[in-house]
Amino acid sequence: MTFAKPALALADGHAIPLLGLGTWQIPDDQAETAVGLALEYGYRHLDTATRYRNEAGVGRGLAAASVPRDEVFVTTKFPPDKPGQERRLLEQSLTALGLDRIDLWLIHAPGGDEREDPLIDTWRQFIAAQQEGLVTSIGVSNYTLDQLDVLERETGVMPVLNQILWSPTDHDPRIAAGHRDRGVVLEGFSALRRTNLDDPVLSRIAAAHGISTAQVVIAWHAAHDYVVIPKSVHAERIAANADAVRVVLTEDEVAAIDALREA
Repeated sequence: MTFAKPALALADGHAIPLLGLGTWQIPDDQAETAVGLALEYGYRHLDTATRYRNEAGVGRGLAAASVPRDEVFVTTKFPPDKPGQERRLLEQSLTALGLDRIDLWLIHAPGGDEREDPLIDTWRQFIAAQQEGLVTSIGVSNYTLDQLDVLERETGVMPVLNQILWSPTDHDPRIAAGHRDRGVVLEGFSALRRTNLDDPVLSRIAAAHGISTAQVVIAWHAAHDYVVIPKSVHAERIAANADAVRVVLTEDEVAAIDALREA
């Protein structure tokens, strides 16, 4: 069994697996093992970034696995404090990962000290890289809805995905709807770190399904069609996170988790 599906359609005609392995804070020398475990347990989506300094380890794990390249969706991210270096850093990422193309390239965050600059010139370089076939899909991370609109207004191209801080605590129906209305897939990070896993609502739902509260949180993402990228280097947690994507919550359970949002 693999977790290439369930997958979400991107506006450019491609698709992204709903479950991915997050690698933030995984040291390069541990990334190879984590990636190998994830691929063994059926993951088909890996998420890294130039800033994580572990692209080489991710690449080694991918190369060592007996999984065809076209079955694995690889995301990496461009650091926003390096404008003008888009091509150099893309080539650096390709070399470190051992790939000839990136499935999804993201601007890691808006630029500027106050993060008010959506990096329009950088976005134009992303569009060019996509047109050249170096990347398949292009998106952003940590952008507001207004910043997404600026990119489209200035270039004619809307990002296909926005990776943002997201959990039951952060859940905002307005933001979720804003992404859907724009045809932008919402991908959440820090889902487990941001959640009180001892919350009685999560505990009650976990007991009803015979799973952990962490698995409930991942299942909640899947119920909403939010891409989720939990991080772990431990085999049992990697496996449990994968299993959680196939847990089906009831509408009442999803609504109860939605209500955990902080006021």
